[in-house]
Amino acid sequence: MRQLRSIVKEAVAQASIVAKFLCFVHVTDSYLLSITHVLGPSMFPTLNITGDVVVVGHLSHRLGKVGSGDLVLVRSPLDPTKSLTKRIVAMEGDKVTFFLDPTRNYSSRSVVVPKGHVWIQGDNLYASRDLRHFGPLPYGLIQGKVLLRIWPPNGFGSFGQ
Repeated sequence: MRQLRSIVKEAVAQASIVAKFLCFVHVTDSYLLSITHVLGPSMFPTLNITGDVVVVGHLSHRLGKVGSGDLVLVRSPLDPTKSLTKRIVAMEGDKVTFFLDPTRNYSSRSVVVPKGHVWIQGDNLYASRDLRHFGPLPYGLIQGKVLLRIWPPNGFGSFGQ
């Protein structure tokens, strides 16, 4: 009986360590930093079409430390199960002029970004589905600021800003 009690006590201690570790990983991934694989043509040439692995900081946007020019990870306003990586072009109150469809004509439109919103676009205007299609993005859909590229190795480094 004593041996069984000792085994159970050791199992509970080990399970407690694993549970604490999993909680630490969850908090780190959700609220501090996460590693994300981003791919697609919309951010070319800043990000590779075939994909990059980036570090995303989840504190910057909560502290108001994002601004025009920053790369951000956002929840898609069209499909909440997907995340997008885009560049902030304007903050609330800024006036933005953009081409409606740069592949067909050069007609443009201007809007003022409303309070509590940002304007994001892909760097590759010809292959980006962004706010030109669905309007200003609520600030609450920003998931984090892209801080660092870690893969591929020849592109390792920060994005500045």
